[in-house]
Amino acid sequence: MRIHRVQARFTQKTASESLLVSESLLGAVERAERIPSLDLLTDAEVLYRANGALKACCDLVDEEKYAPKFLDWAKLERTARVISAYETMLIPGLLQTEAYAMALHRGRVPAYSEGEIVYLVEARLERQRVLERTPPPRIGYVIEESVLERTLGGPEVLKEQLRHMLDCIERYNHLTVQVMPSAQHTHAGLNGPMQLMSTAEGRALLFAEGQGGGRLISKPEQVSDMFDLFGILRAQAHNPWQSAEIIEKKMGQL
Repeated sequence: MRIHRVQARFTQKTASESLLVSESLLGAVERAERIPSLDLLTDAEVLYRANGALKACCDLVDEEKYAPKFLDWAKLERTARVISAYETMLIPGLLQTEAYAMALHRGRVPAYSEGEIVYLVEARLERQRVLERTPPPRIGYVIEESVLERTLGGPEVLKEQLRHMLDCIERYNHLTVQVMPSAQHTHAGLNGPMQLMSTAEGRALLFAEGQGGGRLISKPEQVSDMFDLFGILRAQAHNPWQSAEIIEKKMGQL
């Protein structure tokens, strides 16, 4: 990026003003102290007239930001038709605030360095651009009620997070959030969280997470069973309107 900036006769100051980023951030990227966002790369590609050289780096940036087992999922998510998840411990990543994501990564064992936390949080927030995509994906979440009470980062962080989730529910017609009540006598999701996706090409995928890491599953028979299971989870959970009321009530208690 530095080479192309100099060739295009921009100073760091004039380039940062045109790219709508701080001069310190641009400097950190050029010194390889920060991983650039995809937006910054593509904007710099246009500004510097780099003839595809910077745009070609997007795949390399993805490889730095995402764990190898999650990389394919993150790429496919950008064009997915359907995104669904059942969450037992956390607010879904596409709905997380920066403060909540920071608290999540700071609590990791073994610990991340502060630099790792910064770029991992940036990568998570960058994924949220899919919410604004045209045409939008259909997104559906089932979240355990206990997640709404887990004060990750402290009560104020959780309160801001719940408010943000309610704002997203109101803003995006293609987003559905359902709360699974803790007082549930029968429960189809006792084997743990999962993420589901239907790609633009019609493939159905499952990303299963656990203590040993996650794995991407594409075998049709396995994925089909999990889509069926997710349908049962939605039937067992509160409907979207009741769920929004529960989230608002939990927020008011903080």
